[in-house]
Amino acid sequence: MIRLKSSAQIEAIAAAGAIVAEVLEMAAEQAIPGRSTGELDDMAEAMIRDNPGATPAFKGLYGFPATLCTSINEEVVHGIPSARRELKSGDIVSVDVGVKLDDLFADAAVTIPVGEVAPATARLLGVTRTALDVGIEAARAGAQLGDLGWAIQTHVEAEGFSVIRELVGHGVGEAPHEEPQVPNYGVRNRGFRMQAGLVIAIEPMVNAGGPEIRTLEDEWTVVTGDGCLSAHFEHTVAVTSEGPRVLTRVATPARAAGEA
Repeated sequence: MIRLKSSAQIEAIAAAGAIVAEVLEMAAEQAIPGRSTGELDDMAEAMIRDNPGATPAFKGLYGFPATLCTSINEEVVHGIPSARRELKSGDIVSVDVGVKLDDLFADAAVTIPVGEVAPATARLLGVTRTALDVGIEAARAGAQLGDLGWAIQTHVEAEGFSVIRELVGHGVGEAPHEEPQVPNYGVRNRGFRMQAGLVIAIEPMVNAGGPEIRTLEDEWTVVTGDGCLSAHFEHTVAVTSEGPRVLTRVATPARAAGEA
């Protein structure tokens, strides 16, 4: 069942989203050569719990053992942080985090370059980041989810990259994962017609090679089928009568007044 959110719920999700954004800003600063993904996870959990009423949304979810998903290079999503995994210059690391605040959830991700990365790697990140922007722009009342997926897919494939089919975005707010599913591919004028009050996590997952993926023996970490790099960017977005509103940005006085 698709659950539209009230204005009050959207403001509360935005409060959780501001914490998510602050954690991702911290991760972008701290993801340096020699830093372990376990250290990033410890810092993120402490940062979240410093906010009264806030808890990590992913820790324990479906049995996941950590606050962050940290996925390096060919790892797409759901990488498990470890004190034994140190970042190296030239790596990219996708950091995905969710926050629960007063029983409402927000979720976002960024892929971070560690030190200096190759130009082709930087291009993958740029294309994926823009794919997220394209998807957000399509998240408008009256449009259909197929329009959103088509916009992302068309952008990504025009740049020579591929969109993963088996993993998609999702509704979010009252639970970490809700209906509807939000694919990063699609056909225009197909699918659920978006309405004001819909809150969704839009999250392009883009591969430098083919779209195929597989899951490692840890039963969590998803990697590209051909070993090529993958990038992942995500925002929690509310569909409003005024247009899409990103809820996972650091709070500012303007945004606290209700602006995206």
